Amino acid sequence: MLAVIIIDQLIKIYIKTHFVLHESYKVASWFYLSFIENNGMAYGMEIGSKLVLTLFRIVAVAAFGWYLFRRISRSEAAWSFVVTMSLVVSGAIGNIIDCVFYGRWFTSSVGRVAQWADEASGLMPSGEWFQGRVVDMFYFPLIRFDWPEWVPAAGDAVKMLGSTFNWPEWMPCSDEPFMFFKPVFNFADAAISVGVFMLLILYVVSSRQTTKNAVSDAKD
Repeated sequence: MLAVIIIDQLIKIYIKTHFVLHESYKVASWFYLSFIENNGMAYGMEIGSKLVLTLFRIVAVAAFGWYLFRRISRSEAAWSFVVTMSLVVSGAIGNIIDCVFYGRWFTSSVGRVAQWADEASGLMPSGEWFQGRVVDMFYFPLIRFDWPEWVPAAGDAVKMLGSTFNWPEWMPCSDEPFMFFKPVFNFADAAISVGVFMLLILYVVSSRQTTKNAVSDAKD
């Protein structure tokens, strides 16, 4: 957990102190470092006010951390469960650090590279405690292509099965190219996603093993 948190923060602090907001650096045709800040959850999603979201994160991580510690202290957890839960918890802690501290630690990144805030030297912080934005930087446009001309543009009138309707903006449309993977994320987001994915795999494997054992016991 400590390794994930340290790696996450080192990457974020480097990006924060070397990139202007929305600056992008091409590492490869399929990999960019693109500095953005989001006010919400993983991959830029937003739910409710920032303060409430930050407090909810802290309570949730504290609960998961206590549960994980309890399972480990009682030797009730398999190593695979410990690893996956540790990824989720440490990733969440990494993003919580941004939310709680970055507003006071750094100056604004808008139009200039952020610096460590020092009010005595006139370097004013960009926000308040618990109001910081999460730093994201990894962008992987692995697949990109233009839609064929027969695909309607968003809002275009389309005739289908004898009726006419406007092509919804949320559906694939010719207005903009198809792109995968579009979200910009950070190391903490990746740790959370990998941890959740591994937990799902462990759940499926455990369920199948339980079913197999039940069937075997029934036959016996």
